[in-house]
Amino acid sequence: MPYNVLETQAEPSMSTEYTNPLFTVDSVLFTVENEQLLVLLVKRAQAPFIGYWGLPGGFIDTIQDQNTDATARRKLQAKTGLNPGYLEQLQVISGPARDPRGFSVTLAYFALVAYQAVSPQITSVESASWVNYKELPSLELAFDHLHIIEAARLRLQQKTLYSMTPVFCLPTQFTIAQLKSVIETIIEKPVQRKSLMRRVEASNIFDISEEKTPSGGRMAQLYRLKPGADYVNFERNLSCSTVRDVDINT
Repeated sequence: MPYNVLETQAEPSMSTEYTNPLFTVDSVLFTVENEQLLVLLVKRAQAPFIGYWGLPGGFIDTIQDQNTDATARRKLQAKTGLNPGYLEQLQVISGPARDPRGFSVTLAYFALVAYQAVSPQITSVESASWVNYKELPSLELAFDHLHIIEAARLRLQQKTLYSMTPVFCLPTQFTIAQLKSVIETIIEKPVQRKSLMRRVEASNIFDISEEKTPSGGRMAQLYRLKPGADYVNFERNLSCSTVRDVDINT
């Protein structure tokens, strides 16, 4: 019995049918210094947006990079000379109008580091600088980087209320007063010291240093992260003088 065969035209391959979008990895790197939340920006030395401030980032190197985390760290190292102690995926942003070169996709990260000098090590960056978050609206930023920074700041504020993430903005050894100041700078609210101390003790991620440092006319105890310690999430938000504790599910 003969079979009817339906002849069809082969589908074009994806490589010829579709144009690949631009795919970049960009990082929002925060620190705290002198009770100011700072963001690391780089001045672009190449088009598009030459001469504009923007986030450190770039394209994936499929030979060097094992994953996008590696891309983020490689680009931060090359463009700023820094290797953050904390790095987290933030969100994916995409669209046809984000980049004049065509449809683009950005995987955004946010990262934390103790305050230190920056030193670009690549020619695509004219300079790098810490900028006060509150001064960003007065700057012309490349692409939609202001939107990405705002999203990262909101994520940082949220995580600060229920985790010990802000400790990565501090030097290796720090006092409770320094930790309290960093947290208050990030969330823009005063924190109850007793609540913070309970959180420090409950986290079990800190060692008490044998050293102390002068603070307010007396010697303050120094703390440091235990080797290999990670940040800890808590079931309740940190107590602030203007907001009551609330339960969280994340």
